[in-house]
Amino acid sequence: MRTPHIATHQLTQSDGRFTEPVPSARDPYEELASLGDPSLDDALTPDSTPPLRTDDADEPWAPPNHRRGSRRRNRATGLPTLAKAVAWLLTLSCLLVLADRWALLYAERKASERLKDQLHLTAAPEVRIGGFPFLTQLAARRLESVSITVPSVPAHRVTLTQITATGHRIRIDGDGPTAVRGALVPQLHGRVLLSFADMDRELGASQVDFTAMGPDRIRASGSLRIAGDDLRVRADARVRRDGDRGIATAVDGIRLDIGDLATYRPGTGPTEGLHLSPGSVRRLTQERDRVRALLGVPEIVRRLGVPDSAVRLALRDESELHRLTGAPRFLHGLTRVNLLDTALAHPEVLTSLGLDPSLLAALTKLTRPQLADRFTFSFQLPKPPAGVLRLQRVAVGKDGVHADIGGSGLLLGH
Repeated sequence: MRTPHIATHQLTQSDGRFTEPVPSARDPYEELASLGDPSLDDALTPDSTPPLRTDDADEPWAPPNHRRGSRRRNRATGLPTLAKAVAWLLTLSCLLVLADRWALLYAERKASERLKDQLHLTAAPEVRIGGFPFLTQLAARRLESVSITVPSVPAHRVTLTQITATGHRIRIDGDGPTAVRGALVPQLHGRVLLSFADMDRELGASQVDFTAMGPDRIRASGSLRIAGDDLRVRADARVRRDGDRGIATAVDGIRLDIGDLATYRPGTGPTEGLHLSPGSVRRLTQERDRVRALLGVPEIVRRLGVPDSAVRLALRDESELHRLTGAPRFLHGLTRVNLLDTALAHPEVLTSLGLDPSLLAALTKLTRPQLADRFTFSFQLPKPPAGVLRLQRVAVGKDGVHADIGGSGLLLGH
């Protein structure tokens, strides 16, 4: 601890007495010290020694570095300015992005409404504009890509499950997102899907299922109710392209199974009509009464190609009957006999075979076109106001019928 400095008055001797000299000019430090505050005297004395720090006796006190403090203040005052600039920049960027997205959504909605009205669609399509940012594309009047998805498009008897198309390098005609008058699509690629689920619902009426049988063929299998009986049905349809914008089907191989007894194929060909199944023919040859009923019909005997003498002998002799019906030629010939020719003239014979005459009468009224129409479908792509839109390839997949679309020079919105 330093001993506090005590200011003293100097006395001079004059004539044997000590007298205090009259100062001519007092030192300002002495004048402050005369006020009686030692701390002021100690702090303001020019030649006084600076006090040491009381918190750390080993480290001497050093005067403040005003240059270093000013650098710290400059850095401290500069950081808030940079942070504000970054914050404003981020805010401005967010606002620009929000404005760009709002303009994009608005343009997509307006394009969807215009396409719905122009193509006479029941539902508005989904429009997606690609590329970022949108406003710069709009200013340049050129869009990188536009994708359109149209669900559930009615096409005559069927409904197309989905139509998707994507156009590139689209030139637009308009002054802004709220004033787009039209667009020119130089190139467009897309796909049409007709699902088997929709075909089952619309053509099969929940009783017939459609499945893929090859790259261009569809199998329809299920049941049809005819004259109060449920008959198993099977038909094959060949899918083909009809012109540049259409798809059509040609149905063949239609067959109705009456249990395991007989099969009906509509038409007038040699393999068409009502024929006994091979299994029923084998069972029939073991029943003499039914065989004799068949041999009693001249039309059937003529179609079998059996000589009259052999028939008369078989009707009189049971062993000859067994020999005749056991011949492979007889069995094969009996499966090829069209029983519809005798359905009305000899109903008792068909009844003995287990066939319902009313069912056979209903089958005779079914024509091939009537049955084929149950499984036939076709559709046409809409014709654009300008440009070319055509089907490029048609193929049958596991989930339905697929068709590729190509277009060029399409003008929309005008």
